[in-house]
Amino acid sequence: MSVTRTLAALPNVPLWHEDAERRKALDSDIDADVAIVGAGYTGLWTAYYLLKADPTLRVVVIEREYAGYGASGRNGGWASAIFPISLQHVAKSSSHAAALALQAAMNDTVDEIGRVLRDEGIDANYVKQGFLSLARSSAHLSRAHATVRAFAAFGLPDQWRFLAARDASAMVAAKGVVGGLYTEHCALVHPGRLVRGLAHTVEALGARIYEKTPATSFHSGSVITPGGKVRAPVIVRATEGFTTQFKEYRRTLIPLYSLVLATEPLPQHLRTELNLDHRIAFNDMRHLRVYAQVTADGRLVFGGRGAPYHFGSKVSSEYDIVDDVHEKIQATMTEFFPALSGIRMTHRWGGALGVPRDWHPSVGLDRASGLAWAGQYVGDGVATSNLAGRILRNLILERDEEINRLPIVNHRSPQWEPEPFRWLGVNLGLCAAAIGDAEERLAKRPSRVAHVLESLTGAH
Repeated sequence: MSVTRTLAALPNVPLWHEDAERRKALDSDIDADVAIVGAGYTGLWTAYYLLKADPTLRVVVIEREYAGYGASGRNGGWASAIFPISLQHVAKSSSHAAALALQAAMNDTVDEIGRVLRDEGIDANYVKQGFLSLARSSAHLSRAHATVRAFAAFGLPDQWRFLAARDASAMVAAKGVVGGLYTEHCALVHPGRLVRGLAHTVEALGARIYEKTPATSFHSGSVITPGGKVRAPVIVRATEGFTTQFKEYRRTLIPLYSLVLATEPLPQHLRTELNLDHRIAFNDMRHLRVYAQVTADGRLVFGGRGAPYHFGSKVSSEYDIVDDVHEKIQATMTEFFPALSGIRMTHRWGGALGVPRDWHPSVGLDRASGLAWAGQYVGDGVATSNLAGRILRNLILERDEEINRLPIVNHRSPQWEPEPFRWLGVNLGLCAAAIGDAEERLAKRPSRVAHVLESLTGAH
């Protein structure tokens, strides 16, 4: 099959995007009980759980573009129980019991999303078939065994299952598979349908969503927008990768870009040949992360990291497309599956995700100021945002539940370094991950460079 369009000809439009009638902008001052800045997963899950708990609440959500414009409408569609730092690292800053409780909560969250979608009639192509991480080198294989041992020693022997080469290849027939890791705690979703379905659901519950309404500032008691002020005793910051656009939060996190490609629907014979006739999330165990899924209509969605960090934590739609990185992602996809070398790409896109200095997501409420927040998911926010929404409901309404004591609650990450040190450090880290992968290909052993990087970010 010949390539009929080059990547450069593809516009910046996520596969998940859908043209729809947009909501009106705020054009007057209004009062609310809770004002939420950001109409992505975090903001909408928070609105949903608040209104299910108390239908009388006046909940207002404001959004600079449209619901799901950011990472919520641009991700790879994994609702996984993955936490971006290791449980051992979590235990060091909290406790062993707290780390175990966090993993249990993440596992349950994958199922909670499915329950809500079923109960609310939201068709987001939710399918829970698990996640497979392929080992495709001796270094990968060593890490796979180490992961299983580490989780068993920590008290979670069933979290990951090691697969021999034959069993892993039977699930995904990528080139060079020598083993793999599998966990049941992952579902796939259509991100756009999920965020749009949530938006309609919270509106039906009584929330008001205003689009094309940027928050120029927010502080205790009010959110300021060009069209008016939202006065509320509780304000939720749910801005993820866009948080750095507010001066006072410039060093709270960095916006790190992840880029994605989608193919045309794959012919059935290829899906059968490559063992892709399923809805299992998958990747391999390289350091510079990639991620993939087969959609409900048979397309292969394949994404990855590697786009540069931009000086001053700048965020722009211009950064959603990086030709050479998208080309590398396509090359990686065909390196996984040489049989797809002639498959046509139909979509390419990208977007910013939020990364805190210690790679540790957080959610909290400052009762004195009424300012609440959640985010910094490091690319694992599809599921974590749901957990965050339930925790914010509890904190705002003063409901006591076990999830309120999870180590993400009221966690305070250190600030990122000022520029130019931030720019140098982040981009050197991205280079180090790529160097680590190259080192492993050449040396046939786990990378020393990557080991140092993972120690610094909490992956160990």
